[in-house]
Amino acid sequence: MPNPLFDAIFAPLHGRDTPVLHLQDGRQINGSAFHAQIARFGNALRALGVQAGDRVAVQVAKSPEALAVYAAAVGIGAIFLPLNTAYTATELDYFIGNATPAVFICDPARAEALTPIASAHGACLLTLDAAGQGGLAELGSDHSATFTPTTRAASDLAAILYTSGTTGQSKGAMLSHTNLLSNAATLAELWRFTPADTLLHALPIFHTHGLFVASNVALLTGGQMIFLPGFDAATLLRLMPQATVLMGVPTFYTRLLDAPDLAQAARNMRLFISGSAPLLAETHQAFEAATGHRILERYGMTETNMNTSNPYLGERRAGTVGLPLPDVELRIMAGGTEVPRGEVGMIEVRGPNVFQGYWQMPEKTAEDLTPEGWFLTGDLATLDAEGYVSIVGRAKDLVISGGYNVYPKEVELLLDEAPGVLESAVIGLPHPDLGEAVFAVLTPRKGDVVDPESVLASIRDRLARFKQPKAAVVMAELPRNAMGKVQKALLRAQYKDWFAATS
Repeated sequence: MPNPLFDAIFAPLHGRDTPVLHLQDGRQINGSAFHAQIARFGNALRALGVQAGDRVAVQVAKSPEALAVYAAAVGIGAIFLPLNTAYTATELDYFIGNATPAVFICDPARAEALTPIASAHGACLLTLDAAGQGGLAELGSDHSATFTPTTRAASDLAAILYTSGTTGQSKGAMLSHTNLLSNAATLAELWRFTPADTLLHALPIFHTHGLFVASNVALLTGGQMIFLPGFDAATLLRLMPQATVLMGVPTFYTRLLDAPDLAQAARNMRLFISGSAPLLAETHQAFEAATGHRILERYGMTETNMNTSNPYLGERRAGTVGLPLPDVELRIMAGGTEVPRGEVGMIEVRGPNVFQGYWQMPEKTAEDLTPEGWFLTGDLATLDAEGYVSIVGRAKDLVISGGYNVYPKEVELLLDEAPGVLESAVIGLPHPDLGEAVFAVLTPRKGDVVDPESVLASIRDRLARFKQPKAAVVMAELPRNAMGKVQKALLRAQYKDWFAATS
């Protein structure tokens, strides 16, 4: 294909007179109108000089126009770079400096603060707000609604998503057309998506879950989306009778369970999918008891999109993330050897979904991606006799809170700068709503008194809200092993019931 991802997912929208997007205010956008918006944005970006292989970075509110920017970037052969809307200017400075995009699109309200960052790194700054208005919209209105995509190879990059390691340095995972398209096609078949489906879409689209899983799968199969700006339980319940599928994070389901009319709202649904954070077995069981539906849990990550899924037909096991996808190889390794079934090891995966490496980080790529194509995920798991995968921990100390990745070292570096703090340890603890919540353990400098609330307040303007610890405690010293490494497992065990006791 001239442009594999665009041709498969977005080109079929041209000439489609049926709705693609249903908005919260009742408006509908049909395929032709959405394709025309994509074309205008694509032509506008070309007019600015954006060429194949250039990066287009975006930090904007979710909207149909924001989704169209993704399609337009792919269509002109650019590399799409979505950025979390919660990122601060300090965080954005790193991402823009590392990726060096040709264009950076942000909310008009932040343009004044972010213009110096864009200028410093040679990016043209455009704006787009939640209503789809701004500099990009004005520029797009001057361009044609017809569009010819730029030719790209299946191995060419379509997107970069930033992830991190325990060092706190963010890494750009490079995803090709094949990575994204193959995964969407596999999931569409596995989860039985058809043009008759309507996806209730309340996920953000700066994340692989909402953009490359939810949006790609629905559009690839000719379905429709109820495209919401974010999660609101009352809105989801009101619109659920018009949908057939919901993709969400565990927080969606814990909050929906509080609604007395959940069973009635879910009567026409065929599938509930959960991911991006561990789904408690209790939530799975409670949801089934309330609705008769067994949530389908799956497992993926930024570098690979989806790796495993509980079956559509067959047993969906609470507490597991299911079986490897049909085109994904998965093994559980320890010390360079595959472990026996039932024993814990690190998940390694290989397949067309596995990313191309980390942007401008060949040494880190070599650490995590073997010459044979195996990606070392850093996630610890077991594999049972039937092939179901159960995640038991994360070797990299990653915390997933409400579906968002939080890397402890990044938070610890800021906490350690707070007055009176000698050092800190950040961990994830079970949380009834978020799946996991960020928790900080602080140690004071000799002779100082540390107030946890004051320390947390001191970092609020320097860190995205989802990364901020939900609570903190003070200890005289952190537990360490013989090698001097902080034993976070002991801290997690000691405070594991903290949020259950305080909720």
